[in-house]
Amino acid sequence: MPRNAFYAQSGGVTAVINASAAGVIETARKYEDRIGKVYAGRNGILGALTEDLIDTSQESPAAIAALRHTPAGAFGSCRYKLKGFEDNQAEYERLIEVFKAHDIGYFFYNGGGDSADTCLKVSQLAGKLGYPLQAIHVPKTMDNDLPLTDCCPGFGSVAKYTAVSIREASFDLASMAKTSTRVFILEVMGRHAGWTAAAGGLAAEKEGEGPQVILFPEIVFDEAKFLAKVDDCVRRYGWCTVVASEGLRAASGEFLSETGSKDAFGHSQLGGLAPILAQLVKDKLKLKYHYAVADYLMRAARHIASKTDLEQSYAVGKAAVEFAIAGKSGVMVSIVRKSDSPYVWEIGEAPLEQVANVERKMPREYITDDGFHITEACRAYLSPLIQGEDYPPYRNGLPAYVTLRNVPVPKKLKPFELKK
Repeated sequence: MPRNAFYAQSGGVTAVINASAAGVIETARKYEDRIGKVYAGRNGILGALTEDLIDTSQESPAAIAALRHTPAGAFGSCRYKLKGFEDNQAEYERLIEVFKAHDIGYFFYNGGGDSADTCLKVSQLAGKLGYPLQAIHVPKTMDNDLPLTDCCPGFGSVAKYTAVSIREASFDLASMAKTSTRVFILEVMGRHAGWTAAAGGLAAEKEGEGPQVILFPEIVFDEAKFLAKVDDCVRRYGWCTVVASEGLRAASGEFLSETGSKDAFGHSQLGGLAPILAQLVKDKLKLKYHYAVADYLMRAARHIASKTDLEQSYAVGKAAVEFAIAGKSGVMVSIVRKSDSPYVWEIGEAPLEQVANVERKMPREYITDDGFHITEACRAYLSPLIQGEDYPPYRNGLPAYVTLRNVPVPKKLKPFELKK
C-alpha cells in the first residue's frame, strides 16, 4: 500500500525554491505505486506540528508545472527551529503523531542549515521510535553556505541579480559622476558568508569597472582602509561602486548593522549597513552618494533567474524522491561539480550529520590580498552558476505567476499548542 509524503519549505525563500517543490511533486506522481499523496506543510514545519496540511493532489499538472517559474514559497515558509530532543520532546512526538495519523512515510524538508538540522533530528527520532520514515533534505539557500555541495539552489539566481544590478548601477553612476553622485553602495544579504557580495564582482571584467570595492563578512572592516580605497577609485576613475555584505563586522566582532533584535532562529537581526557606510563617505570624503538595500528584491527576482540555478533546483527535488524510493534516509541531496569549463555537474548525496549546523564561508583564496575584490579562482567558481536565462511567461507586461489552491487536508488529531 503506497504511503504518503510530506514536503515543506523552510527559512528565507528564493526565486527558485518552487522549482524544487515541482521536482518533488511531479516525480512523486510518477511513483504512484510507492507514494500515495504528497502533503505540503502550510508555513513549513509549522504545518506538521499544527496538522495544517495541504493536499497537493488537488492541484492540476499545469499548476504544479507553473511552480518552475514562480518565485517565493507556494505553500508558505517559516523560521522555526526545533530544539534538542531533551528540551523539546513534545514537539518531536507531535510530528511523529501527525505522520502516523496521515500515514506519512516520506519527509522532504526544503531549506538551509537549520532545516538540515531539523531533518536530521526527525530522521533520528523516527529511528529511535521504530517509525518507518525516509527523511531527505532538499538544499536551498541564497547564502550558498551549506557544506558538501558545489553550490546551493537559490544562490545562482541571487548571484545573477547582484552582478546584473551592480553592473547597471555602475553604468548609471559613470554617466553622472562628473557633476553628480560619485559613490554608490549596494547592500546585499549575507550574514556570515560573503558569497552573494562576491557575485557582484563578476560584473567587473576589466580594470576600473564596477564594483571596484566589495566588503565581505570574512574580512574585518577597517574604516581607514575602506575610505582610502573609495577615495583612490574616485580619483582614478571619477566614481566608485561598492557591494557590501550585511554581515560586515568590526574588529570587535560585532556586526556594523546589528539592530539588537533576534529572528526565530536566534540570529541577530541585521539591516541598514549601506546608510552607515554612506554616512562615512559623506562625512570623511565629502562625496555625494546614493545607496540601495536589495533585501527581498534580490531573492524574489524570478524574472532574471539563472537557468543553471533553476535546473539544479528542480533536479534536487526530483532526486530527493528518487533517494527516498531507493530507501535512503538522513541525507541531503548535493550538487557535484565535475568541471568548470564547460560547467558539468551531477547529483550526489551528503550525510546530514556532516551538514547540519555547519556553515561554509568564502575561502580566503577567493578574496584578493587587499580584501576588496574577488580572485580569478573565485570568478571561475562563480561564473558557471549565473549562466543562462529562463524567463517566466508574461501577461499584460508582467510575469504570470501561479497561486495554488492549497486545499487543506481534514484534521484527525486534537489541536497542538506551539511553544513560544
